[in-house]
Amino acid sequence: MNDERPIIEAENLSKVYGSLPVLHGLSFSVARGEFVALLGANGSGKSTLLRLLSGLSKPTSGAVRIGGWEMPREAMAVRAQIGLVAHQPLLYENLTARENLDFFGVLYGIQRDERERRIVELLIAAGLRKRADSLVRTFSRGMKQRLSIARATLHQPDVLLLDEPYSGLDQAAVERLDEMLGAAIAGGRTIIMSTHQLERIPPGAGRALALSRGKISFDDAIGSRNLSEIYRSASA
Repeated sequence: MNDERPIIEAENLSKVYGSLPVLHGLSFSVARGEFVALLGANGSGKSTLLRLLSGLSKPTSGAVRIGGWEMPREAMAVRAQIGLVAHQPLLYENLTARENLDFFGVLYGIQRDERERRIVELLIAAGLRKRADSLVRTFSRGMKQRLSIARATLHQPDVLLLDEPYSGLDQAAVERLDEMLGAAIAGGRTIIMSTHQLERIPPGAGRALALSRGKISFDDAIGSRNLSEIYRSASA
């Protein structure tokens, strides 16, 4: 694929649940390596947008392309490029941390030796090496979130979609998550992260995309702009 083409393209994207419209004709693109802070109040459509971009939900109308492949027609090719950290950890509670990562590694077709190497590296990065063989159901919220990021980056995707990743974490988990997110930024991944915690948006975030009532209310470089003002205007 041409690296000069936006890695994410949304055209006239709309989503209706039953008779309830959630997103209204969103159009935007994201360049490779860009970090986008997705802002908006509860109910503004942030989670729905991330579900559409990840392929977990189909748009009512409009188109989504990731890396040039169109959703949902080429969903398998798209999912190989995406790592998603959602409100739910998307982990198997009755498997160990290592077993979870191994299972997803097999799904992504990573060869055994390479899979084992990546799993060890990610467990260390997540601060879970000593709990590698513990069942996930015994983990705290923060541990599950760190393992979710390990799962999301295991297949080295081009795009990371993070839906309120800091929600409910203690300070130790926040610091570890900061480190993992910093590594993803340094690795040149394209990242869209929704959050209410504006102080958690890293310096590498160059752009804010704000939603209000399912429409784009702000889409521009952050620069010296005040994120709180952007957020308040989106929430009005």
